[in-house]
Amino acid sequence: MTEKVLYSELTPKEFRERIAQTPIAYLPLGTLEWHGEHLPLGADGLQSLGFFVELAKKCGGIVLPTLFLGTDRKEVVDGKDYYGMDIYGFKNSSPRQLDGSAYWIEDSLFRNLLEAILRLLKRAGFRIVVAHGHGPSTSTFRGWSKELSEKSGMKLLTVWREDESDGMGIQTDHAAANETSLIMTLHPELVQMQNLPKDPDLWPVGVLGNDPRIHASAKLGRKAIEIQVERMTDILRKALEKI
Repeated sequence: MTEKVLYSELTPKEFRERIAQTPIAYLPLGTLEWHGEHLPLGADGLQSLGFFVELAKKCGGIVLPTLFLGTDRKEVVDGKDYYGMDIYGFKNSSPRQLDGSAYWIEDSLFRNLLEAILRLLKRAGFRIVVAHGHGPSTSTFRGWSKELSEKSGMKLLTVWREDESDGMGIQTDHAAANETSLIMTLHPELVQMQNLPKDPDLWPVGVLGNDPRIHASAKLGRKAIEIQVERMTDILRKALEKI
C-alpha cells in the first residue's frame, strides 16, 4: 500500500499516528504564475509539493495543501498592476502582463495568512513547520521566521541553503535549469520544451537562470531531490531531538 502523507487524505486515525511519530508539517508555497512557455503555471506548487511528499515519506510528517497566494514585487504603470515576472521578465523594457499569473497578495495579507495557518498547526499538535516554494514567498517566510517562531511556539524552516550555486537545490531559479529539471522529474508529462525558441540567441521570456534548453534534465532533477531529501532529513531529525 502506498504511504499516505497528504493532510487532506488522512483519516483521523492516520493523522494521530503520523503526528505522534513525527510532528512536522510541510507547507508548499506555490503560485499560479508564468514559468516560461514550457512549464505549467502551477510549477512552484508542483515542485514544493512533490519534494515535500518525498521528504515526508523519508523523514515522516504531513504535507499540507499548497498555498497558491503569495508575495512578490509589484509596480503600477499607467494605473495597471504588474507583479513578479511581468517586471523581471522584461529587464530592458516596460512591464508587460504575462498570461496566467494570478497569485499576488500584499505582504500584510500574506503575514495574516501565515499567522493563521501556524496557529491552526500548533493547535493540531505540530512542533516544526517547513515552508518552501515560490521564491519571494519563501524569502518572506524566512525573513519573518524568528518572529513567527516566537509567536507560534514552533520551529520554522525552509529548504534553501546559504550557497545554492551548485544547482542542486530546490527551486533556486525561475523556470530555468533547476526548476525545469525538477518538473521533468516530478511531472514529465507537463513539460513542453518544444515551446521554447529553437534559436539559442533568443532568450525565453520569463526564464531566469541557466538555459533550460541546454542544462535541464530529469537526471539533474532527481539528483537534486535526493541530495536535499537526505540533507533535510538529517536537519529535521536533529531538530526533533531538541523539541
